[in-house]
Amino acid sequence: MKTTTETPFKIVLYQPQIPQNTGNIVRTCRTAGADLVLVGPMGFSTDDRWLKRAGLDYWDGVNVEEISDFEGFLEGLNGPFYFLSSKATTAYYDADLSHGACLVFGSETTGLPDWVHEKYPDKLLTIPMEPGARCLNLATSVGITLFEGRRQVVMR
Repeated sequence: MKTTTETPFKIVLYQPQIPQNTGNIVRTCRTAGADLVLVGPMGFSTDDRWLKRAGLDYWDGVNVEEISDFEGFLEGLNGPFYFLSSKATTAYYDADLSHGACLVFGSETTGLPDWVHEKYPDKLLTIPMEPGARCLNLATSVGITLFEGRRQVVMR
């Protein structure tokens, strides 16, 4: 089986608000070999006990970066990147995630900023859901899309 260590995936959480979600995402990143970028301001401290508890002992195995300049970060990316949004129309499995893509997720409470939808309409992906459903849990959404990327790597 191929691994993704040559071009690791990067998960970006834009202003996350719930420490338990971020802790669970750390675990997911560790098991998938992905890096994690946290865009501030966040709704918690990285010293939060619920964050540490949810991430257990997986923190040491994940490259975690905290940033404040989201736009500058996006402009500096070299590889493919996508934004996950319940407002998008293109399904995540229709995108080519096989090259260590950077997957960007919005805040649990406010989603992605409006300027992302305006500036990057061709980079918006969604996880199809039943009509009337608002959105999935952030940690679940990360797991679904990250492991689809890993599946695509293996299938190449």
